[in-house]
Amino acid sequence: MAEDRVRFTARVYVRPRPEVLDPQGEALSRALRALGFPVDGVRVGKLIQLQLEAADRRDAEGRLRAMCEQLLANPVIEDYQWELSPCG
Repeated sequence: MAEDRVRFTARVYVRPRPEVLDPQGEALSRALRALGFPVDGVRVGKLIQLQLEAADRRDAEGRLRAMCEQLLANPVIEDYQWELSPCG
C-alpha cells in the first residue's frame, strides 16, 4: 500500500427496488408463514464485501459509487447502499 493511501473495508448491500417484483422474496415469505413465522415484506438481496485503497473516505465513496453503478448493481431495478470503515 502506498504511504498516502488508506485501506478500507466496504460492505455493499444490493436489493430490488420496492416497485420491482421479488419472486425469491415472495417464495421465502410464503415458506416462512407456512412454518408459522408471521412475516411480511420479505426482500432478497445480496451483500458484497471488499477491500479497497483510496486517498481518503471521499475518494473511497466515489470509487464505490462507480463500482455499484457499473457492475455491482443494476440501477434500473436495484437500490444499493454501503458501509465503509478503515481497515486495522
